[in-house]
Amino acid sequence: MSRSERLLELLQLLRCHRYPVSGVDLAAKLGISLRTLYRDIRSLQAQGAPIEGEAGLGYVLRAGFVLPPLMFTPDEIEALVLGARWVSERADVELAEGARQALAKISAVVTPELRYRLEESPLLIGPTESDRLYLEQILEIRQAIESEYKLIIRYADRDLRQTERTIWPFAIGFFDSVRVVVGWCELRNDIRHFRIDRIESMIVTAEPYPRRRQQLLNQWYQQNKISRQ
Repeated sequence: MSRSERLLELLQLLRCHRYPVSGVDLAAKLGISLRTLYRDIRSLQAQGAPIEGEAGLGYVLRAGFVLPPLMFTPDEIEALVLGARWVSERADVELAEGARQALAKISAVVTPELRYRLEESPLLIGPTESDRLYLEQILEIRQAIESEYKLIIRYADRDLRQTERTIWPFAIGFFDSVRVVVGWCELRNDIRHFRIDRIESMIVTAEPYPRRRQQLLNQWYQQNKISRQ
């Protein structure tokens, strides 16, 4: 690739990482030497890119920086279409509409050739085996997560024993056949996973939970030994 393409690719790599990434990793992904990587970093900084960090500590692109328009590859377009179609079929009405609007915005700025691939993609999403995807409940839970409000649920375990729980929801897992809300359970005093199809009833309270959503999510990542970029 040309140097200008490489600099744009470097910006894109940095934008994909929320935390500092080492120069060694960046150089390896770009297929360049560490010395060239350092020179490219300095060049971007001189042109105004808010890249923070230094050799040996890693680099991060400060939030809020907007990249210039980039050309999508055919594979990137196919991936976007497939993901948006999955969301349209499997998520609640607000997310489904968001996926459709996102594709419309992308269609407005890509080349005619890529627009054709976007609109005529042969990658389809098949019907789900589950008759109920609990979309209305998912929408309510998403709104509770956004507001950081407690939920009171009546929950049936695998043996159909029912308990009433007050939980602090902070994430939803979308699996092929089930949806799972992740939250801090006051009864168990720990993070627990609740299948949404086993929630018999649910009340969204107006009571904020005492910890921030992101703190709970970070704790869940640590407990499950999941690394984050």
